This record gives sequence, C-alpha cells and structure tokens, in this order.
Amino acid sequence: MNPEKLAKLQAQARIGGKGTPRRKVVKSTKAVSKEDPKIASTLKQLGVQPIPDIETINMFMESGKVMAFKAPRLSANVEANTFVVAGKAEEKSPEQALTEMISRMGSFDQNTLSQLAKMTSGMQSSTDAGDVDDDIPDLISASEEQDKSTDLDAAD
Repeated sequence: MNPEKLAKLQAQARIGGKGTPRRKVVKSTKAVSKEDPKIASTLKQLGVQPIPDIETINMFMESGKVMAFKAPRLSANVEANTFVVAGKAEEKSPEQALTEMISRMGSFDQNTLSQLAKMTSGMQSSTDAGDVDDDIPDLISASEEQDKSTDLDAAD
C-alpha cells in the first residue's frame, strides 16, 4: 500500500491525541430488570420455578378481549396450580390474537385446523336440524308422574 494513503486513513480515524484509541467504542447498555425484593421473596415462598423459552401468552378475558404478553417471564408451581406471568400486556381483539396464533403454527397445522372447522360446522348443522331433546330418554314415565300427582292431591 501507498504510505501516504495509509497515513491519511490513520489521521481520519483517530479521535483524540497521541495514545488514544483510533475509533470510538460505542458501548450498548441493556436495561437490566431487577425484580422487587418483596416480589422475589413472595415468589420464593410460593415455590415457583421459571419456565424458559415462552414466546407469547394469550389470556382470553370474560369481556371478549384478549390480553397478550410478548416475551413474558413465566414461573410456575404445577403442584400448587400457581402460575406467575410477568411482562408487558397488550389488549387485543380475539380476531387479531387468533390470526397471530395461526400464523405461528405453520402450514401443516392450518390444514388441520381447516379440517376441524369443517367437521365442527358439519356437527353443528346436524344438531340444528333435529331436536336435541329427542335423543335424551325420559327417566320417569308418564304413569309415574300421574301417580305422584294423585298422591299429593290425596294428602291435602
């Protein structure tokens, strides 16, 4: 290489005076989320263990909305049926949440879901066509009901 070009490049890269590094090192700081000591002690008392590699959690509420957590911290004690979800929650409509769930599942599962939807819609149409009570037998016959009503009239 040409020594003049090399000297020119070195002069451009140096930020400070003699003895300083040639390029500025940019340090990226990550936000470290420390849990509150009271929360940490309560979680320890509950005996929950962290469950890693959870991408999303969707909670369907009674109001019809969906509470979605992206990259949550999940801890659980299965024996005590205790689950702790920590993270930022976002409220969504059920359509948005289901669309995201189906897109994550892949093409194989979409085919399976469409087949299940066809089967369940076929089952619903067959139950709508006939009366559901026709399939359920009566436990008490009509003659037994008349006997009970006459017994009640005689007791008066």
